[in-house]
Amino acid sequence: MPARLFSFIGGETGLWRVTEMEVIVGKPLPTVVGLEIASGSEIPSDPHASWVLRGITSNERYADREERRQIVAELLDLGRPEATCAALIPIRKNEAWWELTQEERLSIFKEQSHHTKIGLEHFPTLARRLHHCRDLSENEPFDFITWFEYAPSDEVRFNGLLAALRAIPEWQYVEREVDIRLERDQV
Repeated sequence: MPARLFSFIGGETGLWRVTEMEVIVGKPLPTVVGLEIASGSEIPSDPHASWVLRGITSNERYADREERRQIVAELLDLGRPEATCAALIPIRKNEAWWELTQEERLSIFKEQSHHTKIGLEHFPTLARRLHHCRDLSENEPFDFITWFEYAPSDEVRFNGLLAALRAIPEWQYVEREVDIRLERDQV
C-alpha cells in the first residue's frame, strides 16, 4: 500500500531548492532555502528545520464519477525527470467554511466555483497530490497542502491556473495561503 502520510520539511537542505515564498493571505511561514519530503509515519529529524507541514492523502471528496475519471486519465505522475519545478501551496480556510454543511461546501466548490472544471480546463495534465491536514489534528497550521510538479515551460500555464482558482467564490473562505516555489536538478 502506498504511503498516505507526508511531511514537508522546510529548512537549510533538501532535494528541492526554494526559489520564492509568497504570502497570498494571512501569516507567512519562516523563510527556508530547502525542502525535503518524507513519507510514512517516521519524520526524519532535522535540527535545522524551520517548519514541518504534515498531510495525509485521501479520496477525492468533491469530484463526481465523470470528473474523477477525467482527473485520473489526465493526471501525470510525480517525479518525472522533466518536472524540475514545483509548488507547495498550503491553505487554511476560515471557520465560516467549516461551519457550512458538506452539501453547502460542495455547492460552493462545484456549482459556484467550478473548481475541478477550472483545473481540467487550464491544466488537465498537471502532476499534483492533495494532502488533508485537518484530518490529522486541529492543531495543524493548514487544512490542505497541495504539491504540484511541472516542467519550466509550463510555469505560465500553471500561474494562469492559480490566478483562475484564486478568483472563484471558494477563495473568499481562505484565511491563510502561502505559495512556495521550488526547483530541483534533473534526475
